[in-house]
Amino acid sequence: MTSTFTDTTPTTDRVALAREIGESLRPEVPERDRTGEISAVAFDRLRASGLSAALVPTEFGGGGASHQEMGEILRELGRHDPSTAVAFAMHSHLVAAQVWRHNHGVDASAVFAKVAAGAILVSTGASDWVDSNGAAVRVDGGYRVSARKAPASGCEVGDVLVTSVRFEGESEQVLHCAIPMTAPGVSIDKTWDTLGLRASGSHTVVLDDVFVPDAAVSLIRPAGVWPPVLNVVIGAALPLVLAAYLGVADSAVELTARLLAGRAEPHTLQSAGEMLNAYTTAADLVAAMFTDSDNLGFANTDEYAGRTLSRKTVAADALITTVRLAIETTGGAGYSRSCDLERLYRDIHGCQFHPLPRAKQTRFSGRVLLGHSPLG
Repeated sequence: MTSTFTDTTPTTDRVALAREIGESLRPEVPERDRTGEISAVAFDRLRASGLSAALVPTEFGGGGASHQEMGEILRELGRHDPSTAVAFAMHSHLVAAQVWRHNHGVDASAVFAKVAAGAILVSTGASDWVDSNGAAVRVDGGYRVSARKAPASGCEVGDVLVTSVRFEGESEQVLHCAIPMTAPGVSIDKTWDTLGLRASGSHTVVLDDVFVPDAAVSLIRPAGVWPPVLNVVIGAALPLVLAAYLGVADSAVELTARLLAGRAEPHTLQSAGEMLNAYTTAADLVAAMFTDSDNLGFANTDEYAGRTLSRKTVAADALITTVRLAIETTGGAGYSRSCDLERLYRDIHGCQFHPLPRAKQTRFSGRVLLGHSPLG
């Protein structure tokens, strides 16, 4: 039932490797959904296989994968283990943003070296967004920062926290920085207890008077003003994140087709056809996001970000509808916890909460269309 995002994209060895890893993880997924424990083994395998560095250009020791191929890897993982796939997408989108910078003449070699050596990056961008939170105090050689950052998917298996902190100096500013997860003052508060994606390890990272040297600060920008860097993050991140969720829909459609093979009741056929409509819509939108990305060569514009966010909202609606209709088509069996559809339905709802939720997205895209700043 699955296919690549376009007819011309081959199934690569890396995608086959993601399938092998995903299949090996699948038996433990129900238990980790019950306990809420992330799979450290999964991330060990992603490191050891080179998939965690797949996006890093080959000249920096990585795999040189395209943006779209990384989407295929995440989609394949999502078919088997949604929590791992979504947590891995958080790492992958940070790497993708660095590839965009590299493609536009900015030195990203330091980050590439860390990732090529096996580092897993942990993002807090969804909660930080434009204004960020926490407090930074200027000290000799850097800053002392304190904050609570949630959700931070994969923080228990991560190596470097990529975050931002509010700095109240002569004017209100936001510091973007990278902090080792082993730095003094960094801890994890296990707060993640949710409806779905329960094993993504998206807990709260606590920063308690953590020293951040000047060299670890990548950007200082005004608070409350739309920063162009977020156009880059949106374009790099959302295709990858939605690809992971598309893998969840793949699994739901495949399972429904297997459970109902040969059934011919008119209502079953109609529900199955409606499910396929939603599924096709989602897959086409995700494919369009990768096409528009131009392999991380897209222009840093508000218009590009607005278009990507629009696709994200419509794709998220279609993904959720796909899995809802999978349960409706199969009847009561899909509502039982003995059937994977019940878990997939809970997991797929996570796609709503990545930037931006519908109400914020429509306001953003509408403002940009009519010639305004995204904020207001």
